Amino acid sequence: MLLPRSLFSKQFRLMLLPLFGILVFILLMIYNFSMAVQKISVCFVHSESDSEPTVKDLPKILGDVLLTKPRPTPGRSIFFLETSCPHDPHLLQLTARQACAIESAALHNPNFQVFVLFASPRNQPQGESKEALIDAILSYPNVQLRRLNLMRYAEGTPIEDWLKGGQLFRSSYLIIHISDLLRLITLYRFGGIYMDLDVVVLRSLENVPLNYAGAESDTHVANGVMSLAPTGFGHQFAASCLRDFQINFDGGDWGNNGPGVITRVAQTICGTKNITMMLQDRNRCHEFQVHDRNAFYAVPWTDWRHFFEPEFVEETLKRTKDSYLIHVWNKHSHQHSIRVGSSTAYGKIAEQNCPRSYAAAGKFF
Repeated sequence: MLLPRSLFSKQFRLMLLPLFGILVFILLMIYNFSMAVQKISVCFVHSESDSEPTVKDLPKILGDVLLTKPRPTPGRSIFFLETSCPHDPHLLQLTARQACAIESAALHNPNFQVFVLFASPRNQPQGESKEALIDAILSYPNVQLRRLNLMRYAEGTPIEDWLKGGQLFRSSYLIIHISDLLRLITLYRFGGIYMDLDVVVLRSLENVPLNYAGAESDTHVANGVMSLAPTGFGHQFAASCLRDFQINFDGGDWGNNGPGVITRVAQTICGTKNITMMLQDRNRCHEFQVHDRNAFYAVPWTDWRHFFEPEFVEETLKRTKDSYLIHVWNKHSHQHSIRVGSSTAYGKIAEQNCPRSYAAAGKFF
């Protein structure tokens, strides 16, 4: 039986309507994602004319780490990276947790310079900065605040040409992957020690031989704490990491370009994928040392709440008593603040190891 042409045409139009709606939805999603990526990218890719204020009375921008003295002392500097993209692109601000990480590093390593590198332009503190946490960390003479220009920072490194191709800026985890890349470029340029901004340093690292990272699990070496020498083996290791980053880059995978990079390079250097063998046979990794979990990750990410809940305070302090630092897993815990003075492991550790930031935080930390 043949349908009248008018009826067939009506049914066909009805079928097209939901398909058209789906197509419009997909196009809107693509547009919104593209606009979000473009907005974030502006934070990190800028010319010097974009960075410098044009009005004489405006606050000055933080000095560039490559141009401003004092510059990092190769192999004798600790680095933190701040890669967020604030609504006010020039706002100089840190959270209490970030300030604690910086202060604890400066406190326990007075003979190292501690550089906090901002990946987007930020204003210099002006006298009394009105930011108590900024004042707290700058009360340490070995703390330096600097900005960096991503494209210039990559010049002369093995990642320079790849970065110009733009693949990084199509990442689904752009801020995370920029952070992953910048820590590798930093260690390639200067050597020294890189740390995440959600750690608290518990004791000095000044006499720990360079060229190390820490095991986070039985399968991965983590990139939350990394140390490389500025020359020789350490510099070659950093170059290998930068090459691996671009060869195996996956913008849709959160961890592939971070812990994935240093894990793969360590596996090649050590001649095994077995983390336990890396720990047990120190000679097989040549000049690179993989520390066991107790060094930097004694409390795994699955137990992040143990830092913040009073019932775990004694257990957590016992687990971390021999650690170089703790890692409070900000990815999972960033919305979980503690009341200053409360009986939690994080509170007790912070009060002892970043006392000025702890005091400046107010009611909550």
